[in-house]
Formats: sequence, structure tokens, C-alpha cells
Amino acid sequence: MEQVFSSNSSIWYGLIVATLEPVRIVRLRRPELLPHLIRSLAELPFERRAEHVSRRFAFELQEVPNWNLSKGKESGRDVFRFDRFSTGSSLTVAVLITVLCAAFIALTKNMQKPGCYRRPYNTSQLGFIIRLEFGNGFSDFFIGREVLLADGSHQFRIMVVTDLDKSSKHPTEENLWQSFIEFGVLTVNKEYTKASLQWNVNEQISIYSTIAGGGRSMELSDLVIFDGNLLSVDDRTGIIYRIEKNLAYPWIYLSDGDGNTTKGFKGEWMTVKDGNLYIGGLGKEWTTAKGVFVNENPMWIKFVTPEGSVEHISWVEEYKKLRSAVGIEWPGYMIHESVQWSEIKRKWFFLPRRASKLAYTEAEDEERGTNYLLIASEDFSNIRYQQIGPISSGRGFSAFQFVPGTNDRVIVALKSEEKDGLPVASYVTIFNYETNHILLEEMPLFGKFKYEGIAFV
Repeated sequence: MEQVFSSNSSIWYGLIVATLEPVRIVRLRRPELLPHLIRSLAELPFERRAEHVSRRFAFELQEVPNWNLSKGKESGRDVFRFDRFSTGSSLTVAVLITVLCAAFIALTKNMQKPGCYRRPYNTSQLGFIIRLEFGNGFSDFFIGREVLLADGSHQFRIMVVTDLDKSSKHPTEENLWQSFIEFGVLTVNKEYTKASLQWNVNEQISIYSTIAGGGRSMELSDLVIFDGNLLSVDDRTGIIYRIEKNLAYPWIYLSDGDGNTTKGFKGEWMTVKDGNLYIGGLGKEWTTAKGVFVNENPMWIKFVTPEGSVEHISWVEEYKKLRSAVGIEWPGYMIHESVQWSEIKRKWFFLPRRASKLAYTEAEDEERGTNYLLIASEDFSNIRYQQIGPISSGRGFSAFQFVPGTNDRVIVALKSEEKDGLPVASYVTIFNYETNHILLEEMPLFGKFKYEGIAFV
């Protein structure tokens, strides 16, 4: 019995084996996931790759016991064969390990070549398929897929989701609330200096829920790919939804603050760190409309495992350190709606929605948009900030993602604007924060909707 792989495939298998301890031959149940696995491994230091394979792809691995590797020629190309062998041969085992190590070194060098097509992707968005329904059928989307055009440009599909606030109520159905998902194509030139975005108006998806709090629901604040599922959080009910087809399935209910409350958590941002999901709120003290202190519940975050267990963690000091970094102290404030963890940089990234050195008031808050980008070390012992583009008092960041293949240097971000509590417009912008170069100036999205979540699909 034998199985034949091309040279490239054997290198992929060699890499998998070389990163597992104890060393063993494995294969994936779905071979199409191999490129995604390789890209995710390319982002990580060598000492963390075995852990990543075991954690993220363990359910895909199948042991292939007692296979021997041989090399031959077929139609002018190298072919590797794995035939069964006896584990009693030390020489055979040594030869196999040597071949696999050589394959690993060859692949590592290949991935480091400038212009190599196998680019790394955000590991939180790898190797999974999201199935959504629109029009009259279904479409499957590989997360983070990149298309390389003939001129060297890079093309990605993205999706955005709305937070319609009170307008989320269905216009005709009594007990139904809705949100909209839009799709577009992002194109970035070969040098990553210019970008364009084309929206497909025929691909809008409406998703619905009948679960509400205080007569409101489906005010979705972010999008994240976690453990193979497309998730969003409703900032009105505290429910994390799993989005499939045109339905939103409740997965987890998050209570406010330390968890010992009856109020739902006002989740505003979601990100994946080390295989777990982090959900955060506004990041400021809860106050009255005139700025009188009530509690610190929005300064707690939620830590969620793939199995769905929830831990409530106080981030009071972390949030205070962030606003102190730009010279803001209580009763001044900073509101967060867009946060990401970079697995590549091992740092936290924050694009605050609003900030002020003055006390919060509901009447003035809408004119306190920011253009800050804050980057914090993993333990928040070191925080630096910079300003991105011109500041517009009414606009503030509502979501962002790192553009795949840019080593988490290029960011696509959403901004939204409100007046008297009603959405005015939303915008998208793309920038390289390391060079402070704007690839795409603020570009308006559809209509008077507030978009608060973005993902690559």
C-alpha cells in the first residue's frame, strides 16, 4: 500500500512532522487545509509551531503509522512515496527524520523569499470555511483567501456588519430584529502603497433574531472568526451569535461587569489571542448622561474558550493606562470599539472611537472623535501612540482588521458618525501605521448606516 505526493506536498507533510513532538507522520482529514496551516506556521517562532499545530489542527490530524519515505522520478518531476516500514529499524527512522528536517529547512527558506506568494495570514482567521446564504444559493468562503492578480496586486473579499441601534427593529414583523452584512472586494497594489474598494450591492445578507432586551436587539458591534465559526456580539443583549446562512444562533450570554449582574454586557470589540476569544466593552466608567460616575462594569473584559466557558477579567488598570498614555485622566475618558491582538507582533492594538480630557456628557460626546492608534505590550507595561490621518470631530473608529500578508503592518478600518443618537454615515480607510502612509482615504459606505464589524472572507 502506498500514497504518492508531489514534491511540494511532501514538504508540507515534512513541515507538519518536523513541528510535532514526538516526531511522527500525520496527515490532514481535509488536505485542502494544508496551505492554510503552512501560512499560519510561517507567522510563528519555531518554538511555538508545535503548540499551534496541536491546538488549532488537532481535530484534523490522523496518524499514519509505519510509513517509509522513498523518492523517485515520474514524468520528469520528483515523487515521494510513503511505504509501510518496520519501526524496529533505527537506520530507517534516522533517514526519515533527516529527510523531514531537510524538507522543513527548504520550506522555511522558500517562505522567506521576497515576493513569495505563500503569505502569512492572521492565525485567528485561518483554515476554516464559513458558509453563508445569499440570493438563491450558498457560497463557501475560505477565511483570509488572497488572490494574486497579473500585475502583482493583491485582492481580498471583505464583509461588514451593521449596528442599526433602534432601527434594527424589523419594519413589519412584531418580534423580529435585523442586521445587514455587505460584501466587497479590496484591491491593494503590489507595493502596498495604494488600495481601492468595490462593494457588491447584490450580495447583501439580512440576519435576524427574536431575542431582545428592553425592546432592542441585533445591534451587532464586531465580527470575528473563532474556532471555525463566524461570530458577532450584540451590544444590547450581551449575546454572542454564531452566524450561519441568514440566521444568527445564540451561542453565549455575557453578563455585565464581573458577571454577577442581571444586565447584558455591552460588547463592542472581539479578537482572538492564543486560541481564545476576548470580548471587550467601552473601556470607560459607566456614567449618567451628565458624567456622574455609576460603576466600572464597561472596564471588564470576557475571556471565552473554544468550548464556551467564560471568565470575567477586570481591565480597569489596563484601560486607565491606555488613556494616561495620551495625557487623559479621570474625569476625562476614552471609548474603545475597535481592538485587535496581533499574534505576529505579540501586541495589543487600539483605535479608540472617542476621547476627551473633559468629563463625559451625552450631548458633547458625539463630537469627540479621535485619530489615535495605541499599541501596547502584552502586559501593558509599554504603551505608545500615534495619530493616523486628519482628525474629524464627528468620526471615530468602530472596527478594524489587519490586512492579510502585510505582517500586521497595514490596517483596514471602519469609522462611523452619529448625530443626536442617529447614524449619519460610515467610512472605510486603509493605512500603514509603520510608515504613516494612507493607502485609501476615508471612503463613505452605503447610506446612513452605522457599520461596526469587518472581516476577511
